[in-house]
Amino acid sequence: MSLKAQDPHGEKEPAGIGRRRFLNAAAALGIGSVALAGCKEDSPKNAPADAASSSAGAPAGAAPEHDAHVGGAGTTEVKPGQLDTHYGLWSSGHSGDARILGIPSGRELARMPCFVTDHLTGWGITNESKAIMGTNPDGSLQYTVGDTHHIQASYKDGIYDGKYCWVNDKINARLARFRLDYMVCDKITKIPNIQGFHGIFPDKRDPVDPAINYTTRVFCGQEFRVPLPNHGKDIEDASKYGALFTCVNALTMEVKWQARINGNCDLVATSFDGKLAATNQYNLEEGEYYTDMMSNERDACLFFNVARIEQAVKEGKFTTVGDSKVPVVEGRIEFNKDPKTALVCRVSVPKNPHGVNASPDGKYFICSGKLSPTCTVIELQKVLDWFDGKLDDPAIVAEPEVGLGPLHTTFDGRGNAYTTLFLDSQVCKWNIEKAIKKYAGDKTINPIVHKIDVMYQPGHINATCAETRAADGIWMAVGNKFSKDRFLPVGPLHAENDQLLDITGEQMVLAHDNAVRPEPHDFVIFPRDWLHPKQVYNMDDFPMATKDASEAGVTRNGNKVTVKMVSFAPSYEPSDVKLKVGDEVTWYLTNIDKVEDLTHGFAIPEYNIQFIVNPQETRSVTFKVDKPGLFWFYCTNFCHALHLEMRGRMMVEP
Repeated sequence: MSLKAQDPHGEKEPAGIGRRRFLNAAAALGIGSVALAGCKEDSPKNAPADAASSSAGAPAGAAPEHDAHVGGAGTTEVKPGQLDTHYGLWSSGHSGDARILGIPSGRELARMPCFVTDHLTGWGITNESKAIMGTNPDGSLQYTVGDTHHIQASYKDGIYDGKYCWVNDKINARLARFRLDYMVCDKITKIPNIQGFHGIFPDKRDPVDPAINYTTRVFCGQEFRVPLPNHGKDIEDASKYGALFTCVNALTMEVKWQARINGNCDLVATSFDGKLAATNQYNLEEGEYYTDMMSNERDACLFFNVARIEQAVKEGKFTTVGDSKVPVVEGRIEFNKDPKTALVCRVSVPKNPHGVNASPDGKYFICSGKLSPTCTVIELQKVLDWFDGKLDDPAIVAEPEVGLGPLHTTFDGRGNAYTTLFLDSQVCKWNIEKAIKKYAGDKTINPIVHKIDVMYQPGHINATCAETRAADGIWMAVGNKFSKDRFLPVGPLHAENDQLLDITGEQMVLAHDNAVRPEPHDFVIFPRDWLHPKQVYNMDDFPMATKDASEAGVTRNGNKVTVKMVSFAPSYEPSDVKLKVGDEVTWYLTNIDKVEDLTHGFAIPEYNIQFIVNPQETRSVTFKVDKPGLFWFYCTNFCHALHLEMRGRMMVEP
């Protein structure tokens, strides 16, 4: 698949004939005449461009006629025919994909496959998806499992631009990128030299060029220290172990550089000015087991001076690891003692910190304590002052005590932070400026605003637009790791519990629970008019598209066979394909219908082939013909009243 990049803003896709209008027409005019003749009139050369009828529902981004006011207890219901006000992008944990939710309803709208095979769409089965996932020389997938942890979206002018989002694979050190115009994965990059790839965050603008006000880099944290290089010769020598902080080009998805650090990376954050990337760092002891990782009372939050690192790379001040060509710079303590030449600033925080999150005003990073009942507020200007040699002891301006087991923090845009308390099973709302004043000496101030029980043991948390300059303080989602008695029992593997909280008032209000399949991890939430997904593909983006039924057919070159087929409800053309045992077949299928939501499926029994093609899309599979006989290929996706009749014959001679 070769899709052209699209401007996600201001561009309206021609709607074509709406699916409901199409199906209603079929009912009114007679199934036979419309199904077999009317569809062909909808082929690319003759399709009308009239918009969908109002009965088909409002397009994404348009306000429903009776939208409820969002915020305020009891306003979470999204009635039939109405649309959610917000999109949510969710990582899926060891399901290995990402999810799209509607907020506030909590409805799961779609899954976006990336690291693991998805049989609904044919991801990992089609040639196009296998090329993105990565294959062995024999064509099999390199990996069949994944563990998605953190999902983040691209920025322009400090808010999400609706162009891309990224998610990591912790198991196999991969970074996936999704195009948000079509909601599909278009790139996967394997990051060298690392294991336990955990935190990610895109930059928000260029560190040097002020004209570049959008995401160009994605930063990645390594959690598991490994020998460098990891070639099996130093397995028992812990002194050879190390962790790397990685920068990936957001546009090409190539790895730009890595920085070697002490200890382990956890979560990642970036500043709004583009100058700083950060990771909270634990295990400065550099122990191998958890009992060895907690002897020190302090660990750190590391700040990477992106411009200095990239200048060092330009000047050749780097090494490489093993066979990798990626430049590796020094971020370890002994190499970064002089602020004016340092690549990394190290801010001491209580031991084993967890999340690090950027406040929407651009002033602060907040590290959650995990093993300390505190959050650490770090002022970013003070970090920059340290790099300029103006400050000896950077940068902590507050350390409020919020409760037991603080993990992650989010924001409402009104000066308040919200931190999950894993051990207390609570969320704590606290005021940042009050915490700063108390840290400065005013002991009469209590920064804690409110605490609320959640069910149970929350991990990640995020409020609407919280890590953008447009944080709106409407909804907040809390990802809980245990549900226990919250839902009907379904066996030993319990559902997990995402909870939605209304944060428009002084106190948080629990709006509703969502049962979710284990284990969702991270998420971002933003208004629906920030995203403009297309609902019909552009056929010109597919070089191998068969644009008209007259171009379909079968060609043979020895035992190499190419099938070019079109689908239009409820037919395939050609409907018969003759092959011989021993043939190597590449089968291209183009959906020439322009009808929104008129997706066709394709499956061949006994050949392990199943995928879908959306309107105007082309996909392909390559396989060896090894069984003689008759095999009915058929449509797996209900597309028409004559869906069951949508089939054809693959006839294989011995």
